[in-house]
Amino acid sequence: MSLKPKRVNFDETWQDLKETVKEVITLSNVKREIWNNRFGDVYSICVAYPEPLADKLYDETKQFLENHVQNLLATQVSPPLSSMSPASNDQLSSNNDEQTLLHRYYDAWSEYSQGIGYLNKLYLYLNQQHIKKQKLSEAEIVYGNMYSDNQEQMEIGELGLDIWRIYMIESLSIGLVKKILDGIKLDRTGGDFTNGNNAKVINGVIQSFVLVQDYKKKGSLKLYQDLFETPMIQASGEYYTGEAQKLLQKCSVSQYMEEVIKKMEEESKRAQKYLHISSIPKLRKECEERMITDHLDFLYSEINEMVSMEKQSDLRNLYTLLKPVPDALKTLIQTFLDHIKNEGIETISNLKGETVHIQFVENMLQVHHKYELLIAETFKNDLLFLSALDKACASVINKRLNDKQPCRSAELVAKYCDSLLKKSKTTESEIESKLTKSITIFKYIEDKDVYQKFYSRMLAKRLIHEQSQSMDAEEAMINKLKQACGYEFTNKLHRMFTDISVSVDLNNKFNTYLKDNNLEIGINLSIKVLQAGAWPLGPTQVVIPFSVPQEFEKSIKMFEDFYHINFSGRKLTWLHHLCHGELKITFLKKPYIITMQTYQMAILLLFESCDSLTCKEIQETLQLNADTFQKHMQSLIESKLLLASLENLEGDTQIKLNFDYSNKRTKFKITAALQKETPQEVEHTMNAVDEDRKMYLQAAIVRIMKSRKVLRHNALIQEILSQSKVSFAPSIAMIKKCIESLIDKQYIERAPNSGDEYSYVA
Repeated sequence: MSLKPKRVNFDETWQDLKETVKEVITLSNVKREIWNNRFGDVYSICVAYPEPLADKLYDETKQFLENHVQNLLATQVSPPLSSMSPASNDQLSSNNDEQTLLHRYYDAWSEYSQGIGYLNKLYLYLNQQHIKKQKLSEAEIVYGNMYSDNQEQMEIGELGLDIWRIYMIESLSIGLVKKILDGIKLDRTGGDFTNGNNAKVINGVIQSFVLVQDYKKKGSLKLYQDLFETPMIQASGEYYTGEAQKLLQKCSVSQYMEEVIKKMEEESKRAQKYLHISSIPKLRKECEERMITDHLDFLYSEINEMVSMEKQSDLRNLYTLLKPVPDALKTLIQTFLDHIKNEGIETISNLKGETVHIQFVENMLQVHHKYELLIAETFKNDLLFLSALDKACASVINKRLNDKQPCRSAELVAKYCDSLLKKSKTTESEIESKLTKSITIFKYIEDKDVYQKFYSRMLAKRLIHEQSQSMDAEEAMINKLKQACGYEFTNKLHRMFTDISVSVDLNNKFNTYLKDNNLEIGINLSIKVLQAGAWPLGPTQVVIPFSVPQEFEKSIKMFEDFYHINFSGRKLTWLHHLCHGELKITFLKKPYIITMQTYQMAILLLFESCDSLTCKEIQETLQLNADTFQKHMQSLIESKLLLASLENLEGDTQIKLNFDYSNKRTKFKITAALQKETPQEVEHTMNAVDEDRKMYLQAAIVRIMKSRKVLRHNALIQEILSQSKVSFAPSIAMIKKCIESLIDKQYIERAPNSGDEYSYVA
């Protein structure tokens, strides 16, 4: 075939091409030779000499397709009733007959849509070289083109689909949509609908509403939505309104939820089977509104019982139904939160005995784990429910059981960690697991500074008295706290560890010093040098008067000389009340090695030269104050190493050695009772926390005011609360006192023109 333009007899060429077009559109058999020739005819017409005849070919093809579709409508899809036999009339009213309107339309569409696809290929040259060059660009379509005319030509495939829309769909739309909705309703009610290819036909008809405008770059779903989607959703809403009313009359809440979930699942499958994907969420929303949103009061009516009885199946169903509905979960979440709070308060309100700290932490962990598991299994780990669990646990843990007393949670959690980290028979892996779990409770504590105070005091005792189960476990716990609260929170704890390791090196150097200078101290001595600023020794920093026994004086003097040689300018303060040692007793039938506190050891050493002394003599010799003397003397009498002539340990009471003392163990300690935390120490710790808080708040106020210069009262309060919430939640009264204190110290002042504003004093 020559590609050179030539004169063409359009009428003759079109007659041949028209026959082939008819065969293609009706899916008749076209020989390859004829098909190839018709390609040439389309080309020849489009490049004809002296004038291309492409527009004329387009018009004739359009006219042919219009006639063809109109003929299909008149003779096959919707023939006049007078031309049909009585049997056909019966068939038209039957939904299961393949010759009903839906089936006839579907058959015609299936043939036509396939044929128009082949025809589009036959007209390839016309489409690409003539029509496409005249088409508007996508940008012109989207943003508009003021110069475009309304007679823009379409590609042949698009033209054929548009003709189908105009002459077929618009003519039959009311009947088609009614038949489709009737079919879907029959499917919903469980009618004999799925036999044969009814489902396939309905899907095909619905898809035709989409495909006829699928070529459009903008608004390709408008026909589908206006013609079918809107009435379909309306009909579905009416159907499910009726279904909900039927279920409400015969079902309990539990049964209603099960039925609704079942129907929603069925509708979802049905939607995927029939509808365009864009309609599925719209249909689901309509069903949810009619069966869930319209009946929320009914669904909420048993919510308290479901939560209190922890009916997981019902809660799971309720969550499934309420989740897609905006704000519908709020009532369930609040009820669930209140239930956890009530159970948490109940489980910690009646704790008694010496193991209150263990009961508190483990009971709260049990509550937390229980509801964490329930949320995972019932509410699919929904963040809203996990947040409710956090709020409930925080509320319980930070609740004051008595308004006159502070919350003890921080103290109890610190004691729990202390009990784990002290020497015991617990394995390291078990300790690690329990410490990790304790961090869960720690994170809920608002007053983390109180925890830090108690934990650091207990850590100090463990390190000083060498009671730690494992230094690795201690380090691991501090690292956990650092991850939870940051380096600043654990800074002093790390310094305490540093002091212990430095003290080990210091003792080795002291022993080397003694050897190098041929010095003997007569006793085994191990000394811990602690930084005063790092160790929370509380009232112990106030030195208790004490006359050191002669047996200790020499070793103490030697260590001081050694220390000042190596570290000039440092002051050593001996904390004898924190010291302990081993004393070998040989005056009895068998020797005993007893670990005791320094003051106890000093009292017993007085009996080396005599068997009996009065309380007054002992107290004056050692220069101990009354409280210290009473406490340590009482511990020795209770251990039965010493005997008292009177119950009251007063001046003339005789104290003598117990020569009849015996013990199954030859090595034991009598310091445990003295190392227990007393109520006075707890009170002092809380007072120290208050003082630290005041200093923290005053520093924060100064920092804020220094950067802002001028600030209103409420704005200052909010900034202080924001900065301090990491460590504690200060009361407004405390903040106001700190502001007044800083005004008195002339760091800030009230603005002269406003009593509600402060300014920084440079």
